Amino acid sequence: MPKSKRNRPVTLSKTKKKGREHKESIVNSIRESAEKFNSAYVFGFENMRNLKFKELREQLKSSSRFFLGSNKVMQIALGRSVADEIRPGLYKISKLLRGDSGLLFTNLPKEEVERLFNQYEEYDFARTGSLATEKVELQEGPLDQFTHEMEPFLRKQGMPVRLNKGVVELVSDYVVCEGGQPLSPEAARILRLLGIKMATFKLQLISRWSPEQFELYREGLEDSDVESS
Repeated sequence: MPKSKRNRPVTLSKTKKKGREHKESIVNSIRESAEKFNSAYVFGFENMRNLKFKELREQLKSSSRFFLGSNKVMQIALGRSVADEIRPGLYKISKLLRGDSGLLFTNLPKEEVERLFNQYEEYDFARTGSLATEKVELQEGPLDQFTHEMEPFLRKQGMPVRLNKGVVELVSDYVVCEGGQPLSPEAARILRLLGIKMATFKLQLISRWSPEQFELYREGLEDSDVESS
């Protein structure tokens, strides 16, 4: 029987002792999960919301384990080539840990994982720097959704407002944001006050590994991308 690579010493240089110990702990946890679970997935995410993601982790904790963090550390744990991969074929998903991505180890059937990811979508308020999904423009006149106490705050956000007989009033049309443009801090605050959610927290499957099979989910990725990465 081939010697397990899970306990192979890992060198993570150029890090402080505490940081190195933390990274080595993650490496060991990933390697233990690779031995324990039936399959592994690389997934991408948009507009990460930690609270929502924590809820998903709790929901699946009996059958699965998620890892987020440094892509490089996760790659080292799995192995970045045939020579150092910890199980046959795992280096292929290691190569796909790029940008906003994470690892899922699970014993759930493939169909169940695909169903969960396809259905998972949470709407939330967009943060500063996010791209607006649409143009939002307020028309001149009363803003009945705001109380008179809000008028100073709205003015500080750059809105041309005044109090008229105790009612907050726009003195001219005001564009909060333009579709496709990054949100300023002021625009993000105003959208929150208006109750307009522009951010969608999504999880997208990129690839799947099992001892029997490797497959890609994301369009535009080919096996050559894995081999040449």
